[in-house]
Amino acid sequence: LPLSFIFWIFIYLRKKIVKKIKFNIPIICVGNIYVGGTGKTPLTINIAKELAKRGKKPAIVRKYYKSHKDEHNMILENYDHLILDKKRKLAINKAIDNKFDAVILDDGFQDYKIKKDLNILCFNSNQLIGNGFVFPSGPLREDLSSIKNVNIVVINGEKNKEFERKILDINNNLKIYYSNYKPLNIEDLKDKKLLAVSGIGNPENFFKILKDNDLNLQKTLIYPDHYQFNKYEIQKIIDIADKQNYQIVMTEKDYYKIKDFNFKKIIYLRIELELQ
Repeated sequence: LPLSFIFWIFIYLRKKIVKKIKFNIPIICVGNIYVGGTGKTPLTINIAKELAKRGKKPAIVRKYYKSHKDEHNMILENYDHLILDKKRKLAINKAIDNKFDAVILDDGFQDYKIKKDLNILCFNSNQLIGNGFVFPSGPLREDLSSIKNVNIVVINGEKNKEFERKILDINNNLKIYYSNYKPLNIEDLKDKKLLAVSGIGNPENFFKILKDNDLNLQKTLIYPDHYQFNKYEIQKIIDIADKQNYQIVMTEKDYYKIKDFNFKKIIYLRIELELQ
């Protein structure tokens, strides 16, 4: 808890000290305050596609992390225009130079240097804000008061009126939407005993989708977020599955980490984000 207090002070001072850069392009930021997966990337892709349908030319911008290639590949599989750089401001300038007319920041709510035109925060109804404390005594990157600077909240999962009231008390101008993951290939997994393998931020959310769709989940294997599987590890998992007559299922994000290994026995759960 004392470390969380120090972390909170550090965040507070950063917000006060940092000078914001205003760019000559509209910037939509899709972020979160919860450490781990809240559905930012699928929502970012969804927004990019919707803007493109309306005649815009948006670029998705992400800060480059070597360990995040899974997410980069997932975006590029679904949308053509992804710009990466070790500094977001340089990536935004690349978007301007290449004649894009909008930027969607996938993550970056905590990059206080960038002046955003629209802030969207993502939550998952299974976790919401956890115990409400900032890191390391809780799961939050910054406290809930930061919602004052947010325009839209998207909650993935079930409706929660109590949480709605809580955040509207902080910012009564918020627009609140709900989203759900719609599995697209359930038929490929029905009537099979499943071994679910996950290396994402909140693996229980993946397992819950499988259970909610009445699939026969027999065993789970959990690895750290952005875990880089090697070929030997995957072969060992396949050997375990073969002995028990299990079908291996992964998240789409995990599948892109191992796609080049060309294993034929692994299915990934294809999902589509539906906004209500």
